[in-house]
Amino acid sequence: MRSSLSAFLSGLIFALGLGLAGMTDPANVLGFLDIAGDWDYRLAFVMGGAIAVHGALRPLIHRRAQPLFAARFPAFAASKPDAKLLVGSALFGVGWGLGGYCPGPALTSLATGAFPLLVFVPAMFAGFYLAQVMQARSGVGAPRPGTSHVGVTPAP
Repeated sequence: MRSSLSAFLSGLIFALGLGLAGMTDPANVLGFLDIAGDWDYRLAFVMGGAIAVHGALRPLIHRRAQPLFAARFPAFAASKPDAKLLVGSALFGVGWGLGGYCPGPALTSLATGAFPLLVFVPAMFAGFYLAQVMQARSGVGAPRPGTSHVGVTPAP
């Protein structure tokens, strides 16, 4: 229950931040991506602020023996970029550029009822589903929740 509440509050804070920063408006996002034209730098400050908060708080959080809402901190094996990561990143970027929405702002903006979002969000979820189907068929994919992850350190 505590982890669900934590996830909900994190999502709520994220949504409020996106709204306050104007990042639920695809024109702002597309303006940021238009580096050869009339570039809108504001998204750089949003990302910079997030990176600064993360950079400042991560060392403090990792001084704890365990997270507040989990049994242990996840540890991820260091890996090199592979074709799957590069292709996935490229598809994400193309979708972001064409639609003007990242998944978070798209879900947040659904409350507006704008027709493009009523098309974009189902297409986004169809893409998520298609990616899972393709991963299952290839036998390669992310571990399912509750299974062991490569590089996870055992609980002390």
